[in-house]
Amino acid sequence: MTTTDQPQPSSAAASAYALAGVDIAAGERAVDLMRAHVAAAHRPEVIGGLGGFAGFFDASALAGYRHPLLATSTDGVGTKVAIAQAMDIHDTIGFDLIGMLVDDLVVVGAEPWFVTDYIACGSVRPEKIADVVKGIARACQKAGCALLGGETAEHPGLLAPDEYDVAGATTGAVEKDDVLGPQRVAAGDALVAVASSGLHSNGYSLVRKVLLGQTGWKLERTVPELGRTLGEELLTPTTVYAADLLALIGRIEVHAMSHITGGGLANNLSRVIPEDLQATVERSSWAPAAIFRLVAEVGRISRPDIEETLNMGVGMVLVLPADNAEQAVAFLAERGLAAWRCGTVAAKGDAGDPGVQLVGDYRAL
Repeated sequence: MTTTDQPQPSSAAASAYALAGVDIAAGERAVDLMRAHVAAAHRPEVIGGLGGFAGFFDASALAGYRHPLLATSTDGVGTKVAIAQAMDIHDTIGFDLIGMLVDDLVVVGAEPWFVTDYIACGSVRPEKIADVVKGIARACQKAGCALLGGETAEHPGLLAPDEYDVAGATTGAVEKDDVLGPQRVAAGDALVAVASSGLHSNGYSLVRKVLLGQTGWKLERTVPELGRTLGEELLTPTTVYAADLLALIGRIEVHAMSHITGGGLANNLSRVIPEDLQATVERSSWAPAAIFRLVAEVGRISRPDIEETLNMGVGMVLVLPADNAEQAVAFLAERGLAAWRCGTVAAKGDAGDPGVQLVGDYRAL
């Protein structure tokens, strides 16, 4: 479970471990602080509680499926943790982790069941670790999955005392006949974009180099174009789409979905477009948020390069029958997600054409 997962040592062993830089008492304090957060991210299929060697999930839930497939995903949050550490704000980074995990499952139509986390730190600071887990648990609640277990590992000498990294894995299930993907996509389908909350958790190495390195700006700097401080913008939590998109595909026929993460819109969308088809995305259908324009202008980054790195304001793209596009947009709006029709799918004119092309110019803010 989410714990330091260490046996109780003798006092002599504990003293020796402390000399090596590992604080067992701090690890135990961190576990105590995170108990309530883990308990809040629960599902009825979870068996047992915090502190065991393994977490249990009742697999009899599969009995309700005709031909169940298990789906799994592993991810982290990249160098966004450097922003969290610099600002000493740690609960949003856990939210980011779950967004990166569960939304890779929902794009194939799978319901995420549970998550396990891994936090590596230079020194266990109980309140800090508990804040990370708080964000993880809060996002699990949003996604409808359980925080089943994990590990907090102290790595003195490998990480600085205030440094940490966080990663995780998620598992879920989907009916074999209901798997979404390129096998369902057809000429004449429409593309519907779902807005991101900002940068999400990709491209931070570039963003940090441009906005912190090249400019010398501080995270406390108020940026008029953003309407808030740079740090507040960069720590905006990743949108967790899973529960809303699962509700959508339960109501409306959807053929495929693409989670727009590292690599940008075209590269990720191409993963669900068959080789004989081409998706055309109309840039004019939306105006990217100010942060994207700021990175491009300050860093003097070309449009192709920025589009291959950042999501440009789109967190998800749905591929669905054209007749269902407006209904999908309205359904998501009712659930608080901004969405719009952004393009079409058609037969390729030439075998050498790209699978996804972005055309036109973005709207101004």
